[in-house]
Amino acid sequence: MRKLLLHFIRESTLIVSVLFVLFSTLKAEPKPVPVAQQPPVQEQAARVVELRQADLWSKREGFDAEVLTGNVVFYHEGAYMYCDSAYLYQQNNSFEAFSNVSMEQGDTIFVYGDYLLYDGNTRLARLRDNIRMEDQTTTLFTDSLDYDRIANLGYYFEGGMLVDEENELTSYWGQYAPDTKEAIFSDSVKLVNEDYTIFADTLKYNTETKIADILGPSRIVSDSGYIYTDRGWYNTLTEESRLFDRSQVYSNDGMKVLIGDTIFYNRLSGDGEVFGNMYLEDKERKTILRGNYGYYNEQTEYGLATDSAFVVDYSQLDSLFLHGDTLIMSTDSIFRNVKAFHNVRFWRSDIQGVSDSLHYSSRDSMIYMLGNPVVWNESNQILGYQINVYLNDSTVDKAHIIDYALAIQDRGVKDQYNQLSGREMTAFFNNGELYNVLVEGNAMSLYYLVEDDGTVIGLNKTESPYLSMDIEEDKLQKLKLWPATTAVTTPLPQLLPEQKRLEGFVWLDYLRPLNSFDIFRRNIREIGDVDEQPQRRFEREDVTL
Repeated sequence: MRKLLLHFIRESTLIVSVLFVLFSTLKAEPKPVPVAQQPPVQEQAARVVELRQADLWSKREGFDAEVLTGNVVFYHEGAYMYCDSAYLYQQNNSFEAFSNVSMEQGDTIFVYGDYLLYDGNTRLARLRDNIRMEDQTTTLFTDSLDYDRIANLGYYFEGGMLVDEENELTSYWGQYAPDTKEAIFSDSVKLVNEDYTIFADTLKYNTETKIADILGPSRIVSDSGYIYTDRGWYNTLTEESRLFDRSQVYSNDGMKVLIGDTIFYNRLSGDGEVFGNMYLEDKERKTILRGNYGYYNEQTEYGLATDSAFVVDYSQLDSLFLHGDTLIMSTDSIFRNVKAFHNVRFWRSDIQGVSDSLHYSSRDSMIYMLGNPVVWNESNQILGYQINVYLNDSTVDKAHIIDYALAIQDRGVKDQYNQLSGREMTAFFNNGELYNVLVEGNAMSLYYLVEDDGTVIGLNKTESPYLSMDIEEDKLQKLKLWPATTAVTTPLPQLLPEQKRLEGFVWLDYLRPLNSFDIFRRNIREIGDVDEQPQRRFEREDVTL
């Protein structure tokens, strides 16, 4: 019917033109009559709003607008606009449309509402109440929409909602560009997906790629956890994200947190890769992993850190600080395992150590050290081919040195060291102090004999298959050797330099970590200390990390 009417209008252009001029010059109150399209002016055809159809036309005295009612149709530069009634302002090249308002721009943009104010000069459409703007994949709902046809941009400012196949977005202010498929939302932004929800201050969203660009303080909440970030992007299809500016990723119980300058995170796989100042904390197991590069999987609870990497274990009363060029942290049931490789250094107030590699297990509170391991406690130094350190809630419990062991005690007097060596050694501690040493196999000792007044009698040397030594306040209290032994004491004046050292003696106190900040130094031995240890004499199965 609409096509027949338009055809009739085009065929009757001259008659309609004459009638229109006569009606527009009437001074009295007009009588409503049917109205058709005005003949377009050729030079203004690109800009003038065209009335294509109306059931009734009228003009009131003292009222600038032409009143149109019934099946009103306007056309302007590629867009058709429909309504039940309208006011046409020819002098301003604009109109107001009322009730059942709709706009059609080609076959891509459709807008519906209750009211429209359209300016043909600026091509700006102001729609109000019950508005629905649709393109091929997206629908925008609001009560106040301004649509700029030149920029092909629609924006609302009193609350709105954009819906596509994947997500529902609401905010107080927003805009949508059908050409680029990009929408920007501000003020109380909420993106709802069936698997998660994003709360944001400012958000940009592409309805084609389904990627949300985070432009302000935001929170992403799901069953697996939540994210705090100020800047980044989130792919709502793949659930991959890139987060900047010290973003934070939490587990759903809040007990694990991953923080970094830049984080690549996949919510589905649980993978998080961090570049710059990584901070990973397990509050349940009281462990912190840090480094300038890191990786963590929240499902397997596997973490890795490199570049100035270190671990802090604060599960005991005294925290343990551990550094390695590469650190790996994993979970075995409810317990934490930490493995460190290359240039390993650790510090705790009662014990310090260095090695090439290390394994710490919270299950048995043990430190396993391999590759030139050295451990210090107070004035004591222990080194060997492998050292296992047993910890308890407050301090070190014992150290087990395997295959070759050498214990050295600095007496505080220049060039005087008490020494023990053997195939296997166990050093026992009480409240952080060494109180007993047991040597099993090829036990040798050098011990300075001291009178009660502090006078040194001489240097005692013993050799036996087994040796046990009780120590109190860094002084020898009881020495037991069995089953056979040889012993000789040499007075100090008769001591030769080579008699003061056991084979493999090397004093490495300069490598000792001084505090929790001193764990990043390199374990570089001075010339002469590198090859001092004897070759491995006691073969047994290698222990690997």
